[in-house]
Parts: sequence; C-alpha cells; structure tokens
Amino acid sequence: MTPTGTTEPQLPAAQRLDLRRVDIEHVVDRVESALTTRLHRAQAVAKRRSLGFRTDRDTWVRIECRGLERLDGQGWGLEAATVLAGVPIPAWHAGISWHDPDNQVMWRADETELIDQPPIGRSAAANTLPDSWWTEFDTAMDALADAPTTRLATPDLEPISIERVHAAIAKVFPDAQAPIEEWTTAHADLNWANMTGPELWILDWEDWGRAPRGLDAAHLWFGSLAVPGLAEKVLAHRRPDLESATGRTMRLFKCAELLAWADDSEPLFAPASRAAQAMLEAAVTGSTP
Repeated sequence: MTPTGTTEPQLPAAQRLDLRRVDIEHVVDRVESALTTRLHRAQAVAKRRSLGFRTDRDTWVRIECRGLERLDGQGWGLEAATVLAGVPIPAWHAGISWHDPDNQVMWRADETELIDQPPIGRSAAANTLPDSWWTEFDTAMDALADAPTTRLATPDLEPISIERVHAAIAKVFPDAQAPIEEWTTAHADLNWANMTGPELWILDWEDWGRAPRGLDAAHLWFGSLAVPGLAEKVLAHRRPDLESATGRTMRLFKCAELLAWADDSEPLFAPASRAAQAMLEAAVTGSTP
C-alpha cells in the first residue's frame, strides 16, 4: 500500500511474467489439450512475452501473455490480420484465449502455418538479401498501407497517437517541427527479426493497425543505421514514405525514442544522432535529408 492508502499500480505483464524465465508448463499443457496437438517443447522459441513451438502436425503455435491493461476491444492481432490481402502472413488455423485471474493476465495461443524460412534476425544479415526479396517487401508494404481497418497500431505495447509522437520528439528536440499529415495501416513492430529471408514472410502481428505514414519504414530504417549501406537501402525502397512530411517525423520519432535514454555505448546512438541532426538541418534549409 502507498502512504495514501491506495494500492501500488501493478507492473505490466511483460515485466511480471518474462516468458524466457518463468515456468508456464500448465499453460502449455492447456494449449496442447485445446488444440489437440503436441508441441515440441525442447525447441521452443522464447521471447519476453511469447513462446513459439513447432507441433507434431507440422504447424506453428505461438503463445502470448497479455496484461489486462491491453484488452482494448481490438481483438487479437494475428487472427484479425487474416483480412489483409497481398501481405505474406502465415495462414491462421485456430486460436484459444482465456483469463488467468491469479496472474491478472490473458493467455492466447494461435496455431498457424509453419514457415520454414528462418527469421533474418540481425540487421547485418539483411545486406545479403536478394533483389527478389526487396521486390516482395515493397509489394507487401504497399498492400498493407492501403488495407482498411479500424484497428489502432500499438508499437511497444502503447497506442500510437499524435500526442505520443510529439511528446517523444519534444523531449530531445523541443524546437523541432513534427507534422503528422497522413495515416496508413502498419505492422507496428517491423524489424529484421519479424521477417524471413530469402523468401519474405512477415511475423508477429499483435500490434498492427492505423499509424502515421512511414512508421514501419522508419522503424526498419532506424534499426539499420549501424550497418553500412543498409539504412540507405531501406530509404531507397521506401522513399515515398520516408521522405513524406509525416515519414520524416516518424524517422525523427524513432531517433528521439533512443536518444532520450542512450549514450555512446549504444551502437545506434552515434548514427541516430547524425541522422536526426541531418533531418533537423534539412527541415531548416528545405533540402532532402
């Protein structure tokens, strides 16, 4: 209890239940029973808020833990993403979700098509992707951006908004101009670990929805800044997004989020600082950063 007699606010589920460290065998047992399959537990892919398993019928099961604060009426992203045409998403087969009152979370398991292509993973590995991958990538991003939806994107588990973007930028660059003029549909967690190669599949759809134009491209561009030539390649392929007024704001947003807390021990700190400064100078001169 706090000194005023109120209950301390509960930590987000991802901090209370890091699935890389806690035992959730009872959850896995329940999923196996509900989906009538066996999961290859010894080969689980563990992340902070999800676990992935190959099944005995050569499908893939992803188990997610979600705090009750994230029950926003938008449903579960992967199931909802089945409406997206022209985007390489693993086919969704079935899902189960339930409330866990003891831990104050919701559990969700989705069974999907098994994708044999490995995640690209580290940004340095993206430099070896063939031209055909980039063609598939551009086609998918264009199709996704045009898809209609009432969902709102939740990058880093938080709803995106003009206020959120402006607050993050103002914390580091208080005098920066940051127009947000266009909104499109976005994956909202687009990084090299969530895409496969050399054939493109896009994974982990829990956060997708409407977002300022260029959010996805800016996220990928930002995560590529430490690899020589890679951010420039992302920019070349997604130039209409990233050089739009809103896209420039999203690039500055991604840089500001890191620069607010990092120092030069962080590999992205120096390239993000240079990129942000170039964008701010270009905004003054009217040139292209």
